[in-house]
Amino acid sequence: MKKMFLFLIIAAVSMLTIAGCSSQGSSADGKVTLKFFHRWPKEPEKRYFEEVVKEFEKEHPDIDIQTEAVLNDSYKDKIKVMLGTSSPPDIYFSWSDEFAFKFIRGKKALDLSSYYKDDTDWSSQLVQSQVTPFTYENKQYGVPWQMDAKSFFYNKDIFKKLNLEPPATWDELIDVSKKLKENGYTPISFGTKATWTISHYIGTLNQRMVDEKTREKDYNAKTGEFTDEGYVKALEKLQELMPYFNKHVNSVDHEYVRQQFKSGKSAMIYAETAEIKLVEPVNLGMFSFPEISGQKGSSEALTGAPEGFMISSKTKHPKEAVEFLQFLTSRKMGEKLVKDVGKYSAVQGTATEENSTAIQREAVKDIVDAKSMVPWFDMDVDVEIADVYLTSVQQMLGGDMTPKQVMKAVQKAAKQVRASAE
Repeated sequence: MKKMFLFLIIAAVSMLTIAGCSSQGSSADGKVTLKFFHRWPKEPEKRYFEEVVKEFEKEHPDIDIQTEAVLNDSYKDKIKVMLGTSSPPDIYFSWSDEFAFKFIRGKKALDLSSYYKDDTDWSSQLVQSQVTPFTYENKQYGVPWQMDAKSFFYNKDIFKKLNLEPPATWDELIDVSKKLKENGYTPISFGTKATWTISHYIGTLNQRMVDEKTREKDYNAKTGEFTDEGYVKALEKLQELMPYFNKHVNSVDHEYVRQQFKSGKSAMIYAETAEIKLVEPVNLGMFSFPEISGQKGSSEALTGAPEGFMISSKTKHPKEAVEFLQFLTSRKMGEKLVKDVGKYSAVQGTATEENSTAIQREAVKDIVDAKSMVPWFDMDVDVEIADVYLTSVQQMLGGDMTPKQVMKAVQKAAKQVRASAE
């Protein structure tokens, strides 16, 4: 009798455990709970997301959003771990292109194609070129939230003082840099303590010096070789700029050199257009990455990519998760993003005269009008290749490797990645 009683207790506990698992994502009061994970634990994005969540919950009293955020570099590792658990975040931030595609191939992302198709009032307001980097095999797996691109910023006051014009060609960039250095300015701010800043130069220079078909083949993990001489030439071009960077590039981070530019100690910086608000009140001008003699890629291509959000394929509440993403990428929240954060929403027409400056609207127009976009290099190639590539370039900038030695290391990494992809 006691054995039967014990069996019934164990069975009851087991049933309760199963019931608890099946109701995962719902709170005791019947609300739907969604876990939201992003990479902005600092201001101004932190407050922006808090206010978006608060307003969404007010309009959707039956949904509770639990937010977690960690900084950029930590996020890259933590999201991979979290998506491998039995209880991943319902909604999570993702860079585009290969970073997102790995999650898609690993079946970690929900196919959102039907939601794009069924709610065209929402999906049609997104800048369509920004949806493509989250599209895999003609299906949409992510929602672009913000747009961004690279441009050379320059201090108009310094240029006017020295009677300089924004350079249109590489030779002109070198000439301008020489004159700035002769007059006591750091010509170009550059900090590579975090290697992602290197990837932006490399991505652009590779696009210019290597033909598109070769680059696409090499950026593919299954076929990459990186033997084209254009990759070495791209690194040689980066070397040409080294005398005009600030000292000790590998010891300083991007925030430090951005402050150097903001304070007027340097005259130029290759920056993300989303940083415009962060360098105020500099009398700011922008110019495109200069044309290089003998380049094989188009000067009309713009380096940059959207950032967005994806929904876990394991979510218990896809409908509610999509509702939150649609709210986050509404016109109202897009205008708020531009005004409060200074970043550019992937929703059309959200940068207005009321919430942005003329140069910010110019940056948005450049992205929308771009003939083609070149994704961030470290998000466009396999992570193993990117790590070797960027750390090797970092050593080159420190004088410990040559361009040819860098590419030998990259070729070795690509060979290993190809072997593991077979």
